[in-house]
Amino acid sequence: MDLNPPYCDHCGHPLAQADGGHTHEACQAARALEPPRYCPQCGRRMLVKVTPHAWSSRCSQHGLTTSTR
Repeated sequence: MDLNPPYCDHCGHPLAQADGGHTHEACQAARALEPPRYCPQCGRRMLVKVTPHAWSSRCSQHGLTTSTR
């Protein structure tokens, strides 16, 4: 996994670009409780599956990401 992904995995917007003051602080807070919804590599919406004990997110281009519980 890229240590500096170009896209926010919560909202899908570019991380390097400040979209009208959007700093992604709220995204980081939300990600503490939710699985990623967007691929951090390409910004595509991912297919997300949540179970009581884990979650998985799949990007059509970059594959599967899972929780590590």
